[in-house]
Amino acid sequence: MVAPRGMVDINSVSGGVGETCIFDTIARRRVRLRHTMADLQAPFRPKRKKDFVDFFVQFRWILVIFVVLPISFTIYFLTYLGDVKSAMKSEKKRQKEHEENVNKVVNRLKRRNPTKDGLVCTARKPYIAVGMRNVDYKRARHFEVDLAAFRNIIEIDKVRMVAKVEPLVNMGQITRATVPMNLALAVVAELDDLTVGGLINGYGIEGSSHIYGLFSDTVVALEVVLADGRVVRATKDNEFSDLFYAIPWSQGTLGLMVSAEIKLIPVKEYMKLTYKPARGDLRDLAQAYTDSFAPRDGDQSKVPDFVEGMIYNPSEGVFMTGVYASKEEAKKKGNVINNQRWWFKPWFYQHAQKALKKGEFVEYIPTRDYYHRHTRCLYWEGKLILPFADQWWFRWFLGWIMPPKVSLLKATQGDAIRNYYHDKHVIQDLLVPLYKVGDALEFVHREMEVYPIWLCPHRMFKLPLKTMVFPESGFELHQRQGDTSYAQMFTDIGVYYAPGPVLRCEEYNGSEAVHNLEQWLIDNHGFQPQYAVSELTEKNFWRMFDGGLYEQCRRKYGAVGTFMSVYYKSKKGRKTEKDVQEAEAAILEPAHVEEA
Repeated sequence: MVAPRGMVDINSVSGGVGETCIFDTIARRRVRLRHTMADLQAPFRPKRKKDFVDFFVQFRWILVIFVVLPISFTIYFLTYLGDVKSAMKSEKKRQKEHEENVNKVVNRLKRRNPTKDGLVCTARKPYIAVGMRNVDYKRARHFEVDLAAFRNIIEIDKVRMVAKVEPLVNMGQITRATVPMNLALAVVAELDDLTVGGLINGYGIEGSSHIYGLFSDTVVALEVVLADGRVVRATKDNEFSDLFYAIPWSQGTLGLMVSAEIKLIPVKEYMKLTYKPARGDLRDLAQAYTDSFAPRDGDQSKVPDFVEGMIYNPSEGVFMTGVYASKEEAKKKGNVINNQRWWFKPWFYQHAQKALKKGEFVEYIPTRDYYHRHTRCLYWEGKLILPFADQWWFRWFLGWIMPPKVSLLKATQGDAIRNYYHDKHVIQDLLVPLYKVGDALEFVHREMEVYPIWLCPHRMFKLPLKTMVFPESGFELHQRQGDTSYAQMFTDIGVYYAPGPVLRCEEYNGSEAVHNLEQWLIDNHGFQPQYAVSELTEKNFWRMFDGGLYEQCRRKYGAVGTFMSVYYKSKKGRKTEKDVQEAEAAILEPAHVEEA
C-alpha cells in the first residue's frame, strides 16, 4: 500500500541501501510494531452495570439544547456588549476606573478580621471556573473579595509592545481588540473563555509556546494586592522579582492580581497551515511530531510560528505547522482559504483528520479564526456533550449558538453527575520533556485509552530563580532535539474524553488511573496543571512541584494565615471545618519531601 502524498509511514525507508538491508529494516520495524501493539493491549475488564447516573448522562443533551445553549448564547452576547462598551471608553477613563476598583479591593482586605473571618478568596461562584477541578474550598468558611469588575483592557501600548489588562479579560476579548491592529499576545490560549488571571496564576499554553514558553513566560509586569493591602508592581528585575517568578502556578495564593502587562508580537492577517499525516506506532508518531517543528540540525530559522499535533488512534496522527502570512499571499490564485470560525464549518479536529485520507495539504486560515479554532467544539468534548452537534444539519441550523459555556455545564450537572465525570471521564494535561513523549503516549494508552490526544510543545526556560515548574537539571549538556542552551523543550499532552473502557461499558477506576498518571509524572519530571482533578497527597504534590520560592514568598509577603495554600486549594474533596481551622492557623513549614 502506498501512503497518500505527504504521509509519514513506518514502512517507508530511505533509498541508497541494498535490497537486503531494506527488507531487514522493514521486518524489524514490523516486528517492533507487533510487539508494541501487544504491549499496549488493554487489560481485561468486566462489564459494568449501568445505573441511573448513566441514564442522566446519556440524555443530558436535552438539558444542554433547551437550557444551557440558549443561556450561554445570551451570556456571550451580553458579555460582548460589555466589552464593546469598555472599548469605547477612553484609556484615561479605564485607568481611573481601574484605580477605583483596586482601592475597593484594598479596603475590603483591610476590613477582614483574622480571628473571625475565613481565608481570602475571590467571590466568583465555584462553577464559573473553566477548569474541571471542584472548587471545594469555596464550600467551606472563607472571606470573599469581589474582582468581578476587573475585566477591562486598560491599554494597548504599540510602542512598548505590551497589553495592560485586568485579570478577567479573556482570550476572545483581547484578540478582538488586537488582531485588527496586526498585533497579538505572544501566546493566545485557544478557548475564548480562558482569562488572563487564570492563565497566569495557573497555566496556559498555545501552538506558539515552543518559541515563547507558557503564557506566564510572556508576562512583563504584575500588579498585585498583598495580604496587608499594599499594591505592588512586580517585574523580573525590580525589588519584587521574587514575587513575579513565584505567582505563576500559585493559584492566587500569594496575593490578588489586579492587572498584568503582557508581551505583544506583530502578526499578519492569515495563518498558512500545513497538515501532515503520519502512521506508525506511538513512538513513531512521537518522533514524527518532534520532527515537524524541531530541526535535527538545531537551525532555529526552520522553526514554524505555530505547532499542534493530534493523535487519533494508536497508529495515526496529524501534525500541523503554521506560519503567519499576509492577506496578499493568502489570496493569490490557487490558494485555499478556510474561514474556520463560520458556524457551519466542520469542527477543526475533524477537518484536520481528513489529512489521513487525502495526504498532506496546505490552506490559509484568518489569524483570529485560527487562534480560536477549538472553541466551538471545545476540542472534541463537544462530541460527548452533544453527540450529533458535528453533523451538517446541526451545524447549519444551530451551530451559531455553540459552544455551551463550561461554567453552565458545571452549574447544571449536580453532585452525582459531577462525581461520575471525575471517575469516568478524563480532562488532564501532562507536561513532559519532549524526549519522553513516546513513553508518555504509551502510558496514557495503557491507563486511559483516550483518543484523540492533543500535542503542543512549549519551552521550559532556565530562570534566575527556581519556580514551581522547572527544566531538568543539566538538560543543556545532552543537546537533545528541540532543546537550546537556555530552555528545555517540553510537550503538553492533552487527554480529554471518555476512556475506552467507559465507552465499552467496562469497569474503570478513574481515580486510580489519575493517581498512576501523577506518579508517572513525578518519576519522569513531568507536571500536572492544577485546573484538573488531582489525587495528589501533599507529599506527592511537593515531589512534583518545587515549593522553595513559593513558600519563601508566602512568608515574606504575609500570605500565610490570609490566603489559602496552593495545595489546600488544589486538593480533592470538600474542606471540613477542621481543614479550614488548620489552614488558617498553619505555622509555615517549607514545602519539601521527606527523603525515602
